[in-house]
Amino acid sequence: MELKLFERVESGKGLFAVESISLIYNALTTILILLLYPRMDHPGMMLLERLGIVALTFVLIYLYQAFPCRLTAFIRMVVQMSLLAYWYPDTFEFNRLFPNLDYVFASVEQAIFHCQPSVEFSKLCPSMWFSEPFNMGYFFYYPMMLIVVVYYFLTRFEWFEKICFVLVTSFFIYYLFYILVPVAGPQFYFPAIGMDKVNACDFPAIGDYFNDNTFLLPGPGYEHGFFYNLVEASQEVGERPTAAFPSSHVGISTIVMIMAWRVNRKLAYILFPFYVLLCCATVYIQAHYLIDSLVGLITAFFVYQLATLMYKRWFISPVFKRMY
Repeated sequence: MELKLFERVESGKGLFAVESISLIYNALTTILILLLYPRMDHPGMMLLERLGIVALTFVLIYLYQAFPCRLTAFIRMVVQMSLLAYWYPDTFEFNRLFPNLDYVFASVEQAIFHCQPSVEFSKLCPSMWFSEPFNMGYFFYYPMMLIVVVYYFLTRFEWFEKICFVLVTSFFIYYLFYILVPVAGPQFYFPAIGMDKVNACDFPAIGDYFNDNTFLLPGPGYEHGFFYNLVEASQEVGERPTAAFPSSHVGISTIVMIMAWRVNRKLAYILFPFYVLLCCATVYIQAHYLIDSLVGLITAFFVYQLATLMYKRWFISPVFKRMY
């Protein structure tokens, strides 16, 4: 393993595909900050953070050129993927300025299913035997990605750049949509309007309410559960009233399953139970409306194909190749 990690690869002077798309997303959101500058909460800090991300990217390129091997290539890729933890809450800084659309989605949900599935699901399955598995599935979102990415790195290095690009680009496609379509999800919208209105099927528009209010409804289920508390802690740190429609948890995890299926069917079978629990959990913990999750599932295939096409059109020859 050590020989593979430090196996020399062609250094190159260019950007990896995933770095290119990250810089493009950085530039697009920078332009949006400049356009919305007077209305934003801390635009100066956001611009400085983006500059820092650019600087970090080029520092890692310098590191790779000095020590061109699989390990430094992996570091460059993983750093860009880890920055998704910054880019996700960043979407809230934009869509908080626009009128919230939860009332539309809650009304559509009611019209289609004649109830609020997220509320009914949690009422139907309140015990630890449902709560813990669902919360475990929801928490497994990032570990599932990490498992598949590392598997490609160790066993299919020639595809590693492509799958990192496709994964990060898929996130960015969803993030751009979230910026323009502000939907917070039941766990934010329902406490904002009150459960009496939810039970009365009254879903009022709340305008830019979330610009100043970010109260998060505690998740349903067994509140003393280990995975319940892991999910609650992670949401308290990183969750924002944004990114509900479509569900990127369902969309991205579906894309990860496609990647797993293509490289190793056994790996896909192992991950499948966690994937099913994750998809169910998005509605169970009231992070999403059911239509969010269904549309997340459907769009995953289109987003995967679009990101793959972008890679083939823009990066026909991978930036780094194994040296023979």
